[in-house]
Amino acid sequence: MKVLLIEDEIGLADALKEVLTREKYMVDISHNGIDGLNHALTGIYDAIILDIMLPGMNGFEVLKELRSAKISTPILMLTAKSELEDKIQGLDGGADDYLTKPFQTGELLARIRAITRRQGEITDGRIEYGDLELKLKKSELVCKSTGQSVRLGIKELQLLETLMRNQNQIVTKEQLVEKIWGFDNESEYNNVEVYISFVRKKISFVGSNVKIKAARGLGYSLEEEK
Repeated sequence: MKVLLIEDEIGLADALKEVLTREKYMVDISHNGIDGLNHALTGIYDAIILDIMLPGMNGFEVLKELRSAKISTPILMLTAKSELEDKIQGLDGGADDYLTKPFQTGELLARIRAITRRQGEITDGRIEYGDLELKLKKSELVCKSTGQSVRLGIKELQLLETLMRNQNQIVTKEQLVEKIWGFDNESEYNNVEVYISFVRKKISFVGSNVKIKAARGLGYSLEEEK
């Protein structure tokens, strides 16, 4: 799993990265709100750990921007404050959980496991984009306009799921390789193009007006043709 840690205390951020890395998480760190927001908007993460007191843009503002952009990545907020009002503001703003400093690393890890598990429970049923419905448990793609359906292979499913979960973003080849194959390896880049071709054919087969668009030199995104 890949985690984005947005924390301005460098010592704490480095310590948490070490703990998370030992638990087999991949970790990106941002030390201010603006940089953290950019990472969250352009990257693909399984969870975000977000401090409230940040330079440039505070955690509440980052949270608001992410949820406004339809980024549904689970977010665990950190703060040195214990006031109930802060917790209410964070949770009402779309945070998934809240942890007050100082905390035990065991509790942090447990809360990350909990919010990522809940995200899986929420999204394991289906994802929709345009007239497409992706049934994850059945590995089935359905076009609601035509009623046609088709089975997807595991990597086809993972590729289309990644694109559909990041509907407002261009997803790079690097991100797709990391998400599907588990590591960023240039030798797999050609495989991305192969599976993009497979998925395009299956979208066409069910008669959908959704297209996978290639942004030259950048990556891929979904687009609904009217």
